[in-house]
Amino acid sequence: MWFKNLRVYQITEPLNLNIDKLDAALAEHKFTPCMGQDALKLGFTFPLHPSMKSYAHQQDHLFVFALKRQEKVLPAAVINEELQPKIDALEAEKGRPLGRKEKQALKEELIQTLLPRAFSRSTVTQAIYDAKNNWFIVNTSSASRAEDLLALLRKALGSLPAVPWIDSNQLSQSMQQWLSNQALPEGFSLGHDAELKAPDEEGAKVRFSNHLLTADEVQSHLEDKLVTKLELVKPEQLSLVICEDGSIKKLQFEELLADKNDELGWEDLVLRLDADLLVMANELAQVLRVFKDQVQPLVKG
Repeated sequence: MWFKNLRVYQITEPLNLNIDKLDAALAEHKFTPCMGQDALKLGFTFPLHPSMKSYAHQQDHLFVFALKRQEKVLPAAVINEELQPKIDALEAEKGRPLGRKEKQALKEELIQTLLPRAFSRSTVTQAIYDAKNNWFIVNTSSASRAEDLLALLRKALGSLPAVPWIDSNQLSQSMQQWLSNQALPEGFSLGHDAELKAPDEEGAKVRFSNHLLTADEVQSHLEDKLVTKLELVKPEQLSLVICEDGSIKKLQFEELLADKNDELGWEDLVLRLDADLLVMANELAQVLRVFKDQVQPLVKG
């Protein structure tokens, strides 16, 4: 249940969700496996555990969803090995080399014949709607995977007014300050990983891993480069890498936080999963609020 990578969105109009109606709406778009010549299938699955036969789960102000993605695996080497003899045979028959479009058509035809025999690979992407803060948090580092989930949920609900949770331009400016050890988000300190990139066309990059970020050799790069990734640490709570586009990667919860509900054990699975969900979501809400207030300070009247 503990998320590792975040794509975060702001819901601009609160979603008035009824858990029973929501579950029924998601069930209409439930996951079904790839069959025959299907190359890819997407659909909602049980978000917390297979034993919990519901496509949406509610705990207090939190709603949990999960999208299952299954795709057929056809390695390029396998396709090329099967494709080349067909190209050779057709070129011999026609007495001339095949053009690019002809080769592409032959390749697409071959893929269709191979799909029924291909292995399938499945992944599940979880997401939380925090109705108290109107945040939609997707557990993925991939923008396309997050958009897949949002798109299908939008289709199920009829609408889903979601926008990026933070202004990327203002975030970039703040990250410059944070790396210079100035005006860090409340409760956070610099970690040991950073990436910077020059803003010109060539875009020279420099990466630091397990490094003292306050060292002169790191700080000197702020003169001609922009911070694109930065590790921040909240002592005894968590560490993360925030990226210039607002995504969060390498999210790690410290044992003190992750083990908070160990006394509950696992005999009551739902109770334990819900308890961990609340701990994680409350911590994430605090983190996101701190970042957003730091990057986009509230205007006082």
